[in-house]
Amino acid sequence: MKKQSGFTLIELVVVMVILGILAAVALPKFVDMTSQARDAKLRGAYGAVRSGMSLTHAASLAAGNAANPTSTLVAEGKTINMVYGYPAIGSIADAAGLSSSDYTIGSASPVLIDVPGATTAAQCRITYTPASSASIPADATMAVGGC
Repeated sequence: MKKQSGFTLIELVVVMVILGILAAVALPKFVDMTSQARDAKLRGAYGAVRSGMSLTHAASLAAGNAANPTSTLVAEGKTINMVYGYPAIGSIADAAGLSSSDYTIGSASPVLIDVPGATTAAQCRITYTPASSASIPADATMAVGGC
């Protein structure tokens, strides 16, 4: 008699069940990557906003315009409107290098910068408040609970 080689039907079913269980455990990790990507995108934009605020404020201080209610600053070929040495409402995106094709950028004060596709927009945004006087600097905060 010739000895049979290969897998039995039971062995094949057991392997398929094990693979199914592994897939069921691993799938939520891969599905959650989109929210992690939005979270990372928001954190990157927040860093860019904070850097844009700091760099433009330093340039305003160097130019002696930090105490002026309004001034302009040219950075990388873009004119940035300034308020008390910080980017104005319509200029924070330019100062931070953010594009309206990648983010939803508001035009009122405070400026809301949202990541499209967030589960809860109010919990996945940057809020930029421009300076209101020479003694009250601009501020940026971030909410990341609903990305």
